[in-house]
Amino acid sequence: MAEPLAKIYEPKSIEAKASQIWLAGNFFAADAAAASAKGSYTIVIPPPNVTAALHLGHALNNTLQDILIRFRRMQQFNTLWMPGTDHAGIATQTVVEKRLLAEEGKRRTDYERDEFVGRVQAWKDEYEGRILGQLKSMGCSCDWGRTRFTMDEVCAKAVRANFFNLFKDGLIYRGKRLVNWDPATQTVLADDEVEHETVHGHFWYLRYPLVEPVEIDGQIIDHVTVATTRPETMLGDTAIAMNPSDPRVALVGKQVRLPIVGRIIPIIADEHVVLPDPESEDEKAKFSTGFLKVTPAHDPDDRQIGLRHDLEIINVMAPDGSISDKHGWEDAATPEAQSLLGMDRFEAREAIVEWFRTENLLEDVREYTHEVGHSYRSHVPIEPYLSDQWYIAVKKPIDHLAEKFGAGLIEGTDIPANSLAGLALKPLLDERLRFIPPRYAKTYQTWLEDLRDWPISRQLWWGHRIPIWSSPNQPKEVPQIAVRQGTDENGETVYYTCLRPGCEAIERQLEAEGCRRDPDVLDTWFSSALWPFSTLGWPDDVPEMKAFYPGDVLCTAREIITLWVSRMVMMGQYCAGDIPFKDVYIHAMIQDGQGRKMSKSLGNGIDPLVAIDSHGADAMRFTLASMTTDTQDIRMPVAPMELPDGRTVNTSPKFDIGRNFCNKLWNASRFAMMNLDGADPEKFDAEKMDLTDKWILSRLTRTIIAVSEDLEQFKYNEPLNAIYRFFWNDLCDWYLEWVKPRIQDEEQKPIAQNVLAFALDQTLRLLHPFIPFITEGIFQNLNSIAPVRKLNALADAPAAEAIIIAQWPQAVRSLIDEQTERQISAVQNCIRAIREIRNKYNIAPTRKLNASAKAPQAAADILNQNADLIGNLAGVEQFSAATDMDKAADSAAAIIEDVQIYVHGVIDPQAERKRLEKKKQQLENGIKPLLAKLGNENFVTRAKPQVVEQAGRRLKELTEQLEAVDKHLAEL
Repeated sequence: MAEPLAKIYEPKSIEAKASQIWLAGNFFAADAAAASAKGSYTIVIPPPNVTAALHLGHALNNTLQDILIRFRRMQQFNTLWMPGTDHAGIATQTVVEKRLLAEEGKRRTDYERDEFVGRVQAWKDEYEGRILGQLKSMGCSCDWGRTRFTMDEVCAKAVRANFFNLFKDGLIYRGKRLVNWDPATQTVLADDEVEHETVHGHFWYLRYPLVEPVEIDGQIIDHVTVATTRPETMLGDTAIAMNPSDPRVALVGKQVRLPIVGRIIPIIADEHVVLPDPESEDEKAKFSTGFLKVTPAHDPDDRQIGLRHDLEIINVMAPDGSISDKHGWEDAATPEAQSLLGMDRFEAREAIVEWFRTENLLEDVREYTHEVGHSYRSHVPIEPYLSDQWYIAVKKPIDHLAEKFGAGLIEGTDIPANSLAGLALKPLLDERLRFIPPRYAKTYQTWLEDLRDWPISRQLWWGHRIPIWSSPNQPKEVPQIAVRQGTDENGETVYYTCLRPGCEAIERQLEAEGCRRDPDVLDTWFSSALWPFSTLGWPDDVPEMKAFYPGDVLCTAREIITLWVSRMVMMGQYCAGDIPFKDVYIHAMIQDGQGRKMSKSLGNGIDPLVAIDSHGADAMRFTLASMTTDTQDIRMPVAPMELPDGRTVNTSPKFDIGRNFCNKLWNASRFAMMNLDGADPEKFDAEKMDLTDKWILSRLTRTIIAVSEDLEQFKYNEPLNAIYRFFWNDLCDWYLEWVKPRIQDEEQKPIAQNVLAFALDQTLRLLHPFIPFITEGIFQNLNSIAPVRKLNALADAPAAEAIIIAQWPQAVRSLIDEQTERQISAVQNCIRAIREIRNKYNIAPTRKLNASAKAPQAAADILNQNADLIGNLAGVEQFSAATDMDKAADSAAAIIEDVQIYVHGVIDPQAERKRLEKKKQQLENGIKPLLAKLGNENFVTRAKPQVVEQAGRRLKELTEQLEAVDKHLAEL
């Protein structure tokens, strides 16, 4: 006899045993050479950043991915879930710099580049190990032998190959532009790396004196007033602009003396300037003075004005955001200007405003709430900054791709079909790329339509160093290199050389000839964009590319639709000739119980490992999946919990839901398997199945269909709820109870055992993607007790050594029996009614009762035929039903639709009369408004027909119930 399940469910023990089974069987591994009639199914993990351990959002995302891959594996697809981590350039370098400064008092520049990179690598190794360990603890069934890192040799080769191809195609170029600059990390950011936050700031109204006063309409004007939210940038003003339609247009061509600096700058006319209108709903017009300070080096709009009017460009800031005369400001000669040098930009802002106030040049200060761009990594306000950077031209047509992807503009856009932006947009418009939920497709489309060239250089040391060497001398061209001519910062001719990967000898030769390698690294998203195929071995011709590319689905968060999703589609098309996945599932954001984002600063985050330690991995997964709907955000109440070592950590009472279900599954499975000893499939006879057998198989089949269809549509809450209802309600509450006496009957035992074994097996398989550890543990025990679980020719559960590779349940639609389900529903209603009467009158569960029912003939026949089922679960000795059944005076009554249930000898007639009179009053109160509504001609003629019909049905139901109550009262 096989060992029964332990009495108590111990998650840690089960998790260890299941993990060992999966590891020993190598069940996570994908085989590019394997043949599967279903084909392959590929998911690439969104690689976690190696900045820190995983949080609950990661747990949600990876739980959902694991559900999908386990589902497809059980469907017999050749599955690959590719794991790995991301080097996360800015973020990782920042956290390491902070640690070194705190622990050693050193900055990055105190180290040689290679030494600093080594320190970051050590951090990466530490946190990558923790991250992969967390994923394994969650039950993620990735192919761990293929684990990749965005800077490992395989991925680095892909990065170099793609960069070379883009450079050769003329899509990578060097340009001086106003960029989004992060003064904290001192690097450029792409537009989609800028997060806009609402800031409560001010408009400062500053007076700039005219060099010579001007008379307009008899009024002497000796100054103009500009309004600005960034007074510190006034040091770089090179003009004052006004709208040519302004009545004061006579000022155009005049000059002002820039305060503090003393620079003489012109007043120019430009249509960009908004005319002042204090009554306007337009914020710009409401706050405008009609005079705009123009700072081409520190504002994108001013930059365009500067280009139109050939204005001088004066950068007054250092890369760290401090005021500086070392980066283009050459006239900082006054004592006032000198006093500002070295100040932080915000410190300088205060000093400048105070100077204007002291000099009586501060005309006004008005409160102003506006959106300010912040770095998505350091969270400081970004600074528009003039800088030389490397860019990718995203809307430039790529001639050699015209034949494959088409040419010309995509209809309704300015995007060529054979440009990088076009390669990313067209699959969405052609419905080859799908977002779930669909609302997120608009985010993707809008971003691509408004896309500007992508700045890909970052002023960091940690990352893929840009593979370009520069020299004033033109190198000899060979097939392994591509050369572009440009100009350096001084306007001198420079040659930029890019090499294919694997040309280390040529690299050394170039450097020996005096060529200098670019010190910057690539934007993290450049390498992340290649993740779906770089991890498989592209650009090499490898079997994995044929077997697993293109992939199938990406599961990710909404905030990186633009940063990552669009670029993966873009580069998948450009590099590998096809989109990397067909479906993009955007999961919800987890918030705390107050609707706040979980974060370290708020102290409201939950460590997945804490949840796993306290409740078990399956409980955590169950809870997260059960909360996953199509909503944008989900709330997870946070509560403190004290650990045995005295530490206080966060958890959530929500995890109790998952733990309670797992306990129920364990206990119910244990009970079921205690009754399966000796089960013999050969003794099963479908002809001998009773009503409950047919019913549970019908309910099971419906559940299999619903769960399978929901998972196909990337639903999680719905299929889990369907399994929950079947297992908890149908199987445990009803079928297991009805089975108990049949197991003791030698004739019925083989039938009941085999149906029960089959139902339990299928339930475990349906649950496995959601709660893999406990289902594996129970499945292994079930394999020992009842190794063959089939119902002869009726249905089969093919044997498997582990549930992870067991075949997904197949719906045998012929088992759906609507008539049987209706009959059992009538029996259940009767049992519930009798149980409610027991509870209402505090009748002990052990007391046997007599009951009867008055019902239409068809219903009475069903109840009489199944009186034993009613008796077993309702504790009734005698039961009968008839169309003319009378109610005894001492009987308690319950009404279910057109059936009246009587439980004999349990009530006091006088108390029952009071109850019925109260019920009568309630029914009359319900009938009265319905009669009024249906007697109103306006309602009957104007309301929707279904609404009128519904009111009529409700009136009929209440009237029949009232008649029954009146009859009971008359009997009393």
